[in-house]
Amino acid sequence: MTSQPFGGGRLRIVLGAVMYPPEVSGAANFGHRLAIGLARRGHDVHVICHSVDRQASTSVEDGVTVHRVASYRTPAHPTFRVCPPWQAKSVARRLLEEIQPDVVHVQSHFFIGRGLINAARDLGIGLIATNHFMPENIFGYVRIPRALQKAGARVLWHYLIKHYAKAQLVTAPTPRAVQLLKENGFDRPAVPVSCGIDVDRYRRRAQQHRLESPEPSTRSILFVGRLDEEKHIDDLLRAVALRKTAEPVRLEIVGDGSCREPLSELAAELGIADQVHFAGLVSEEELLDAYARADLFCMPSIAELQSLATMEAMSATTPVVLADAMALPHLVEPGENGWLYPPRDVHSLAHAIDDVIADRATIDRMGAASAKLVRKHDIDAVLGRFESIYRYALEQEDAAEPVDVPAELAS
Repeated sequence: MTSQPFGGGRLRIVLGAVMYPPEVSGAANFGHRLAIGLARRGHDVHVICHSVDRQASTSVEDGVTVHRVASYRTPAHPTFRVCPPWQAKSVARRLLEEIQPDVVHVQSHFFIGRGLINAARDLGIGLIATNHFMPENIFGYVRIPRALQKAGARVLWHYLIKHYAKAQLVTAPTPRAVQLLKENGFDRPAVPVSCGIDVDRYRRRAQQHRLESPEPSTRSILFVGRLDEEKHIDDLLRAVALRKTAEPVRLEIVGDGSCREPLSELAAELGIADQVHFAGLVSEEELLDAYARADLFCMPSIAELQSLATMEAMSATTPVVLADAMALPHLVEPGENGWLYPPRDVHSLAHAIDDVIADRATIDRMGAASAKLVRKHDIDAVLGRFESIYRYALEQEDAAEPVDVPAELAS
């Protein structure tokens, strides 16, 4: 069931997402960037996502038709929303029958994502899936006891593999993220495709800031992301308290989440409350400014399949110090654009921070290297990869048996 003959022209694409702006997360930002980018390239793009309230709605936003499915809050997390499986199933099928897309690209196997997976298979529509999920992203706020987390992770991976095996092709943001799928039993075609970044947008704001603003005497350290347990922002606070260099610093923490209050209390206990600014959720323009004024970006998380926030900072010509965990090493050439440190080792983190911010020449050299390294993640190249992947899906008549992925899609 296709809206037009297969070829190199316009496609009708449905993107399925549990989270989409105004919700704030890496997956939401990726879905939004992908939708807008594909629409600007001339495709007819529809997003089917959870609403931010109990009301269903359809609107056109930035050239994309957004269908919001009625969803409900949960006590587990302030921004995590659900819709009942029976509702997801019926709504997904109805919307796909109305839209008649060439391809469906889901960003999650939960709730509306699961409904779209099953509806696309039933209706014979090409299906692509991208994985942004790790069990650690859930354990931080569902509060599963540590003794049960290993068994819980197996169940969660089994659930993902069961549903993503129905797709013609699965993507994940990095080679490490694809490897993680394989390690947990996924034996279907899977390829790494970066989430992508509009590199020039962040670089231009950083250049403008440096031209218009005098060099500050205080070094600015930045974190951007959810303030939840798996991000380990407490390690960053402890490392700032352990610093040995004389330069005054200001740690700016952008984002919100379940750990904001205890993190604020920890900053006071460590005696660095006057050096830490909790900015909360900010506008897009304010976020651009935060990246532009940062001298160093830190990501202490142990559960990143890529880290859009890190790539945004790199695009703003900023050095990075990242935990040596999951996919973060893909974004660092140690000594060139920053440093990796052993996860949870706050002394090593403090030393790495000191090494970067002690000298303005080091900040400038490493920042320039960041901007160069992140170029390979430019959004235009990513959009082209996904267009090729969608056309590949249209060529596959059945997802029942794995098929060889063309070399140009596998690299």
